[in-house]
Amino acid sequence: MAVQTDPQTAGPAPSGPDFSGPDFSGHDSHGHHPESGPRRDFLTLLTGAAAVIGAGAFAFPFLDSLAPVGGPDAADATVDVDLSKIAPGQQIVVVWRGKPVFVVHRTPKALLGLQDTNLTDRLRDWASRERQQPDYVVNWHRSIAPEYGVMVGICTHLGCVPGYVPNPSATDPVANWPGGYACPCHGSKFDLAGRVFQGAPAQYNLPVPPYSMPTRSSLRIGLSPDDLDFDFSTIRQL
Repeated sequence: MAVQTDPQTAGPAPSGPDFSGPDFSGHDSHGHHPESGPRRDFLTLLTGAAAVIGAGAFAFPFLDSLAPVGGPDAADATVDVDLSKIAPGQQIVVVWRGKPVFVVHRTPKALLGLQDTNLTDRLRDWASRERQQPDYVVNWHRSIAPEYGVMVGICTHLGCVPGYVPNPSATDPVANWPGGYACPCHGSKFDLAGRVFQGAPAQYNLPVPPYSMPTRSSLRIGLSPDDLDFDFSTIRQL
């Protein structure tokens, strides 16, 4: 069953809507929950990250259902996203197969930054050589349409949910910050295409799920474009 998103902007410490969906934390390297060990609550992580990031950084979607028909691991599970509701610079979070997926509308300035050698020289895998995405998004923006980024929002270190920190800063969260994602757990950083910075605990870029664009203003997460295929279980690290 497809799920339509309806994004709304949250404040510095989101209190609504009541996001009582699945716990995305505690994933092992294959994206599965371990039988034992510490578990982090998804909402707690997002709230803590939002306190660091500041007002208006997060936008949460309204989900008709958090689990597609057939269960969260159904092979044909898809989520539909209306891109017309996402303003430039805004991000929403949707749930696909029990995982948070970031959908971000990148600005023209952000797109120019993704190609700047001052940024790419700081990245571990700027050319996406590791298999963390379908072949059809192996490009400088790691997406089908440059302005829309689609990434599974699970840090490739220990499975925390990185915070969205889109605005460049001279000092925060690190010196010469170009905009991107900051993990609140162990400090891994990713750019706005999900490419990991050198020196981070995380070794791999954020994964890109299979997805397609039925129209220029819509996404279908979980289904590759016609005549193309991608098995998400073959990625290097989640």
